[in-house]
Amino acid sequence: MKINGTHYRSIWPIGQDAFGIIDQTRLPHEFVTLTIRTAEQAAHAITSMQTRGAPLIGAVGAYGLALAVRGDASDDAIQKMVEMLAHTRPTAINLKWALWRMRGALLNQPRDKRAALAWKEAALIADEDVAMSQAIGKNGLAIIRDLAARKKRKLNILTHCNAGWLATVDYGTALAPIYLAHDAGIDLHVWVDETRPRNQGASLTAFELGSHGVAHTILADNAGGHYMQHGQVDMVIVGTDRVTANGDVANKIGTYLKALAAKDNGVPFYVALPSSTIDWTIADGADIPIEERSQDEVLKMPGRLPDGSVTVVEIAAPGSGAANPGFDVTPARLVTGLITERGTCAATPEGLRGLFPEE
Repeated sequence: MKINGTHYRSIWPIGQDAFGIIDQTRLPHEFVTLTIRTAEQAAHAITSMQTRGAPLIGAVGAYGLALAVRGDASDDAIQKMVEMLAHTRPTAINLKWALWRMRGALLNQPRDKRAALAWKEAALIADEDVAMSQAIGKNGLAIIRDLAARKKRKLNILTHCNAGWLATVDYGTALAPIYLAHDAGIDLHVWVDETRPRNQGASLTAFELGSHGVAHTILADNAGGHYMQHGQVDMVIVGTDRVTANGDVANKIGTYLKALAAKDNGVPFYVALPSSTIDWTIADGADIPIEERSQDEVLKMPGRLPDGSVTVVEIAAPGSGAANPGFDVTPARLVTGLITERGTCAATPEGLRGLFPEE
C-alpha cells in the first residue's frame, strides 16, 4: 500500500542485520519508522503494540528470532528466544505459528548455516503473508461484487478494529477485499468502529482508508447495532487473531457484540484470515487464552492538541480501576463465512477441513 505516493510494507529488511517497522502507536498523527536490531527490541515492539495485527506480529517474531540466531545459533538459545517471543502476545496464534516454523527450519541444520537460513525463512514468511492477503482480497471481492449486484446501490460495510495492511505485511485481511472492490469501481462506504480502548479503528483503519481514498465514517463502538437496525449496514467483515478447529473466532474485544447485532438483523458477518491464523490444536473457542492488557489503556487516551503536539490524558474518574480484556470470542454459529486464501467456507469443522484437508 502507499503513503503519500510511497509504497510501504509494514515490515522490511534493512541489510542483513536489522529490519524496519512502522510505529503504529504514533499513527495517525505522526508517521514514524523504527529500526529493530535485536530480538529484545522486537519483543518490546510487539508487547507495546508499536507493531500489531496477528499476521504482522508473526513476521516480526520471525525476523526477531533471525536476529537472535546471529548472536547464538545453538539449540538452547533458539528455544529460549522462541519462548520469549511467543509470550509477548498470547492470543494471536500467528506469532507462535511463525516461531514454530522458524524453529523447525533451523534445528536440523548445521549451526554455521542457521543465521543465513533464519533470515531467508523470515523473508519467506513475510512474502507468503502478502500472497495470502492478496488471495483473501480476491476471494472477498467476489462476495462484495455479488452483494453489490443484488443491492444495486452503494454498499455500506462495517468493520471492527484494524485488519488492513498495517495488521499484515501488506494488503490486509478484512480490508483487502474492500480495497480491491474500491479499485474495481464498486460504490461502497465503510463504517469504521472506533475500537476502544486503543482506538485501532479510529486511528489505523481510518488512516488506511483515507490514504487509499475509500469513503468511510468513524462510529462509536456502540452505534453499529443502531445502523444495522435501520438497514444501513449491508455486511460486516472483520479480521481475527485465532480461529479454532470448530470455527470459533477470537478477535478484538467488541467483535462478539457486532456479530450478535448482525445475526439479529440478518446482516452477513464474515471473518477474513490467512491459514496461519487457524489453530487446529484447539477444538473450541472457550480454550483460547485471552490477553488482559494494562488498565491504563482504558483510563487514558492519546490525542493531538491544538498546537499539534501529541499527549496522553486521563479520561476516567480518579481512583477507578479498569478491566481490559484484549479480545473476545465469537461463536461459529454467528459467522456467515470464513474468507481465506483458499476460498470461503462455512465456520464449521467440515467447512475448514474442506479447504484444508491436509490438516
